[in-house]
Amino acid sequence: MSGDASTDKWVALLRGVNVGGGNKLPMAELRKLAEGLGWADVRSYIASGNLVFRAEGPAEALSDALRGAMARGLGVDVPVMVLPGWVLAMTLDSCPFDPDEGRHVHAYFLWTEPEVDWDLFAELRKGSEELAVEGRIAWLHAPEGVGRHLGPVHAGQGSTRGGPCPAGAGAGGDPHREQAVGAHRG
Repeated sequence: MSGDASTDKWVALLRGVNVGGGNKLPMAELRKLAEGLGWADVRSYIASGNLVFRAEGPAEALSDALRGAMARGLGVDVPVMVLPGWVLAMTLDSCPFDPDEGRHVHAYFLWTEPEVDWDLFAELRKGSEELAVEGRIAWLHAPEGVGRHLGPVHAGQGSTRGGPCPAGAGAGGDPHREQAVGAHRG
């Protein structure tokens, strides 16, 4: 999931900012910090810590640059996943579910390929939830809503919502249900 070295559109997903009163990060300050890295067209999505921007360089270097700048300039040190914009588009296009409403499906971008314990997922799932995993992307179909528990793929990162199979934020969650998808955090 890495992009090339050209000036491309990227998505930065920050883990655990503005959740439960911890890691407070004003989006205006985050955008200004990203612009200070030389990134262009920087936009944020609500208070999620998710950014869309244009920049040169590989994903890992962009991730390291943002994380370091946040730690130094804002006192917030959280994992940052940077994905090329085409990965988000591909994720939306390859959604394995056909929900009645887009908000019923969330895509999670995981740090590693998970080993799913399907028996544990079946035991811990809520109502009619369904889970599909492809590589480092997991989709949770939750027709009854995800509320605060966000399913067993909490180990992932999220992105903005939209389209027939939106991606959802990866914050919050039920720690017991995280065990069902054994993805390690970054």
